[in-house]
Amino acid sequence: MFNGLIIMISMWLSVIVMLVAFVNGARNEDDVEPCAKVQTDSSVVPLGSPVRATCVIRKTCPLVVGQAFHIEWRLGERLFPGNLSANESSIVSEVFIPSFNHTRSFLACCVRASTVQVVGGVEIRAGYPPEAPQNTSCQTNLTTPNTLTCSWDPGQQETHLLTKYSLHTEIWDTSENFTYKLPAGVHRYIIPRTGFGLFSDMKIYVKAVNELGETTSEPIILEPVSAAKFDPPILKIQAVPRRYGCLQLSWSLSQQQAWMHDFRLNLEVRLKTADSRYWSEQPILVNRVKQAKSVDRCLLRPGTQYLAQIRVRYQQSPWSEWSRRQSGVTLETAPAGRLDSWTKVSGDHLHKRLNIQLFWKPSKQFRANGQNVSYIVSGKKLPDANGKVCSTKENHCTFQLPEKAKKVYLRAVNAAGKSPPTEVRIYRPKDRAVVSGVSVIPKDDRSLLVQWKSLVSSTLTGFVVEWRPLLKTDLSLTQFEITDRNKTSLEITGSFEPYKPYGISVYPRFKDGIGLPQTVNAYLRQKAPSMVPKIQIKKSWQSHVELTWDEIPLDQRNGNIQSYKVFYWDKQGTINVVGAEPGERRVVLKGLDTESVYEAFMMVSTSGGSSNGSTIHFKIEPFDAVAVVTFSTVSGVGMSLLFIIVVMTCFSNQKRLKRRLWPAVPDPANSSIKRWTSESTQDSHLDWDNEEPNPMYLSHLSFLEFPVKLSKEDDDDAWLSNAEDTSDLGESICGSPFLPGYTGSNCDSVPYATVIFSGPCDSPTSKDPHAYLRSESTQPLLETEESFTPKCYQNMATDEQCFFGPCHDCVPEKGTDPRILWDDFPFLRALALSDSQID
Repeated sequence: MFNGLIIMISMWLSVIVMLVAFVNGARNEDDVEPCAKVQTDSSVVPLGSPVRATCVIRKTCPLVVGQAFHIEWRLGERLFPGNLSANESSIVSEVFIPSFNHTRSFLACCVRASTVQVVGGVEIRAGYPPEAPQNTSCQTNLTTPNTLTCSWDPGQQETHLLTKYSLHTEIWDTSENFTYKLPAGVHRYIIPRTGFGLFSDMKIYVKAVNELGETTSEPIILEPVSAAKFDPPILKIQAVPRRYGCLQLSWSLSQQQAWMHDFRLNLEVRLKTADSRYWSEQPILVNRVKQAKSVDRCLLRPGTQYLAQIRVRYQQSPWSEWSRRQSGVTLETAPAGRLDSWTKVSGDHLHKRLNIQLFWKPSKQFRANGQNVSYIVSGKKLPDANGKVCSTKENHCTFQLPEKAKKVYLRAVNAAGKSPPTEVRIYRPKDRAVVSGVSVIPKDDRSLLVQWKSLVSSTLTGFVVEWRPLLKTDLSLTQFEITDRNKTSLEITGSFEPYKPYGISVYPRFKDGIGLPQTVNAYLRQKAPSMVPKIQIKKSWQSHVELTWDEIPLDQRNGNIQSYKVFYWDKQGTINVVGAEPGERRVVLKGLDTESVYEAFMMVSTSGGSSNGSTIHFKIEPFDAVAVVTFSTVSGVGMSLLFIIVVMTCFSNQKRLKRRLWPAVPDPANSSIKRWTSESTQDSHLDWDNEEPNPMYLSHLSFLEFPVKLSKEDDDDAWLSNAEDTSDLGESICGSPFLPGYTGSNCDSVPYATVIFSGPCDSPTSKDPHAYLRSESTQPLLETEESFTPKCYQNMATDEQCFFGPCHDCVPEKGTDPRILWDDFPFLRALALSDSQID
């Protein structure tokens, strides 16, 4: 396209020059000859070669007749001097250009008189002769229709000239020659089926031609069928019967190429295990194999699934594409090799047992040699069912052992047998901390670098690095690696997920146990937290506010929390920042103005970014304080108490205050022993919100036991002799140990009666009458209480007469109607217990 554009421009320049020359030369109708002619050896020259040109001007040209002039040459923007000579009919000027460095340019001859006029010119093109085509190759297509495609490399050098290519073939068996001309710039050609024979040798070459010369590629001799690229073959794979570690590969060509079943082809086979990411480094070459013959590959791992692919070619033809991969499993044998294990032990001292968590993984020498592999943990070295403590298909097991157990044995099992036992020693946990400074650095998308520091210890034998995802509880996801004592770093590899937390622990291993670990949370990659907790105002005082917040859930953190920052400001717009450590969830804002409304929000940061929470508004309420004049330390405390009492007296309900300061005395008229239950005999606080006390509750009732039975006279003397001092009875009643809520001398109410029994409370009912004693209370029982000893009352439970207090004038009365006395004395009515109640 570029060459065509240059040619077009040159043509237009030539036309313009010719028109100018014609105008300058033709001044009348009879004069049609141009003023000048420009001649050169060649209009196409090698790039950089010298150029000679001659300009012949007629003496009759109007531009030179009768004028002083001279001739000059122009090549683009450059001027070149020319030699000048003359003869009878013309004036001749020659120019020499030592190096023509333009691919295409116009060389003009000019006459300079009063003005400069172009009288003639010639276009000169420069370039390079074509290079011989390189890397000529042909490939046969065996699909319908058959074709032969040939291609070549025109060379690295640009010729700057139009170069044409042609493909030439010579079939030796038929002596036929074919020439295929190609459009400019095309370096590939498809020969139809009529132009070749599949099994006939032929000579093929390419010719390149331009204005500076022609050249031919090195010819190639080939049989088209040997240049055929086959379709990907069809592969089948299966285990070889009775041969361990062998797979049989059967193959065939595609349906369109199946007619070549008698030809011997070359094969390449590549294999890999199903869990491997890479194919075998070097494909296995198998020469001259027919389709009907299968290929066996041996020396493979027993009981292992393999993936295989093959490709084919005929003699030196191009390889076909790889076939679709197929899988096969070799025959199983018993597992071989040992397992790497890691044991975590905790003690159950109550039952004298050890709680064991055992993890294992294949070592570099271990071979499962089967597909369905399970594991057995046994307390005995010989495979005995009685010693089995665990059987699983997982990579871990949890069980218990006696405290004296020192080792267990781990075996791998498949359908073909069991592996030799791997001895696992039970190391007790030791209270030794030698690991510190554990840190984790992401390496790439699949690995983390764990580093730690260790104290020097003569009993240290190595370390165990354990890691697991913290958002999942499945123990099978726990992985570990064991290192020697000289290492302080380890690169761990696995399917780590970004923004998910992993717990990584480093345990020290001693000769006699496992030391204390150090654990850190690590992330492969971090980003800003997914949520920010809501700020809560816990308390405020004077000009301070304490803000708290909840912990961010682990699955929302997306990284290790580095800091919490609370930004707050008032209407003035001044922004203040208070920070909190990652382990804290509180900050205190100080120096706040009680007249201002504040706004605040929290920012939570990880190493991968920060997130801002929602904004809250708050205001400090003013605190009203009463000035108290303090004369001294003692008088200040007294005045404070006096002030509190005065405030309570003035501003609270008087009835409520009275109930707070004085005990409530129950109303005998609304009391009943029948209602005394285990709940009602406990200390009860009256409902202060009611105007009147609850009439259903009584004060305490105490029961005193006398070890010696007394006569009536002795009873009277005993009570009369102590009538003046009954404080001890009051204390007994107030804090009776028989009450469920016994509190000693602490009492909210004062009882007014004591019932005296001559025997234990739980003894059968005595025939002797009960004695009742009036307790001296500091509070009046009734508003109009008489100062003298109360009258005697009749015990309605018996026919005999008893006394409540000293009395000498009472005469027993027979036949009194009890129902009348019950109405007059409701409290005594409450003392009447039926036989069923006594029982």
